[in-house]
Amino acid sequence: MSDSESSARKSTLQAKSRVMAAWAVHAFTASGVITALLAVIALVAGDLRQALLWLGAALIIDGFDGPMARRVGVSEVVPRFDGAILDLVIDYLTYAVIPALMVFFFAMVPAGWGIAAAAYIMTTSLYCFGNRDMKTEDNYFSGFPAVWNIVVLYFFIFGSPAWLNLLVILALGVLTFIPVKFIHPFRVVALRRLTLVLTALWAGLTFWLVWVADGSHAPAALAPLAFWAWLATSLYFLGFCLWRTFQSARSA
Repeated sequence: MSDSESSARKSTLQAKSRVMAAWAVHAFTASGVITALLAVIALVAGDLRQALLWLGAALIIDGFDGPMARRVGVSEVVPRFDGAILDLVIDYLTYAVIPALMVFFFAMVPAGWGIAAAAYIMTTSLYCFGNRDMKTEDNYFSGFPAVWNIVVLYFFIFGSPAWLNLLVILALGVLTFIPVKFIHPFRVVALRRLTLVLTALWAGLTFWLVWVADGSHAPAALAPLAFWAWLATSLYFLGFCLWRTFQSARSA
């Protein structure tokens, strides 16, 4: 075999490998719909804790598929299949639809407000997912990014009263349309290393708090050290978002 033939064969194998890698990334993204299904099954069974754990698995998939897709260059390798749309479809299901159902079925808002709150979550989220300017130039989310799965998680861990949950849902829905900056932990450059470390810590603590919950005691009572560490990491993200929002407003 000549050098040119060997080079051509090597190039063909590399191209095929890239295509296989791109489809593997798409398959990884698509696996989020399976965790969504399992979350729905747990929800129907009345197991909020299990449903939250499956949504957590979906969140992990969503956190890693983007960097993997950019590394492989899936849009270039498989241009006829839009991974971004695939991701949005699954995200709307796991970030908005299932959390809205949780709010309704687990009575997280006052009696008589369940359908209205669920509908409000799902409709305001549509604007977020259809907004072409969802991301700022420095990779922050502009407006509340419809992470209702995280909101429901906080309701669960805090055991917050139904009336407060309703007020929080109302406020966050309004913030969907206001250019408040929300951090994207994987893509924002400022303090990225610290943010990634705290994101991993937050995720681990969150899993533990949900895992130990037994339905009769608040996670804060069952694992107080984990709860306060989790709260501290949460305050970091809140403070970061407020700081960047005010900084942007001052420079405008």
